Amino acid sequence: MRRKLYVLLLSAALLLLGAPAAQAAENGEWAVYPAAARLGERPYYFLTADPGATLRDRVTVANKTGEPLTFRLYGADAYNTERDGGFAIRTLKEPQTGPGAWIRPERATVTVPPRSAVTVPFTLTVPADADPGDHPGAVVALDERITPGGGAVAMGIQRAVAARVYLKINGPAVPALAVEDVTLEQDRPAVPGTRESTALVTYTLHNRGNVTLNPKVVLTAEGLFGRTLLDRDLAHVPSELLPRQRIRLTEKWIGSPQLDWGEVTLVATARDVRESAGVSFLALPWLVASVLALGAAGGLTGWRIRRRRARRGH
Repeated sequence: MRRKLYVLLLSAALLLLGAPAAQAAENGEWAVYPAAARLGERPYYFLTADPGATLRDRVTVANKTGEPLTFRLYGADAYNTERDGGFAIRTLKEPQTGPGAWIRPERATVTVPPRSAVTVPFTLTVPADADPGDHPGAVVALDERITPGGGAVAMGIQRAVAARVYLKINGPAVPALAVEDVTLEQDRPAVPGTRESTALVTYTLHNRGNVTLNPKVVLTAEGLFGRTLLDRDLAHVPSELLPRQRIRLTEKWIGSPQLDWGEVTLVATARDVRESAGVSFLALPWLVASVLALGAAGGLTGWRIRRRRARRGH
């Protein structure tokens, strides 16, 4: 019998938890949202607690299909994805250290009849030694069925939908942000002016504090004698940089200089914080660099020959 190797993938719904403020998080077949008198009244859980406190709430799972669906309910920690800094949550099998470890649904599994909804209570118990600040997470409804694909290596898919949990633990709020490891890679033509040059600026945004930040980043570049070459507000910055998260981002600079010497600087701002970092660059066409290198090598060789002759003359 031919055995298949299954690669288990979680649905993108687990990563794309965002939903318009008046709607629940859903994937077209089921929805998950905080229990409320009216749908959309509570798009997310906004909770505040002291260390050691226990909160009680409810989650509603709505089945929009014509068949009963069974879900595994669990709490999960949130994090920023490495790809673009999007809001994502840990899977059931990953270690949980925040809300994922503190949320306990009254029922681990729930079966929802066709075109109806079931509400399940849960508790969130904050440890007495929990750190103050923001602890984002989610309440997840996971369909544990694996949908197989074809071929020798099949792609198994599990789908999940979750309602975000924004938990704040009372105590000192410490916003802190860092811009780290700025690099610049240049792509210039061998012959100046034959095509447009580009540069790729790569940097790390690091939330070093205990509160969620909404960062803004400005990229500037100055050339020789302080000439402004670039001044741009960056668009591809995550709207929520979660506490203790670090993400690597890139920005393409089209039309970067082909002959210049200067500095690229990134300035990141958020609530009560402003940090910057930069890197110097030397833009030199490859043809010019080669000629200069050959000239330098020839000059060095000539100097050595003259030096040998001078020694012999003595």
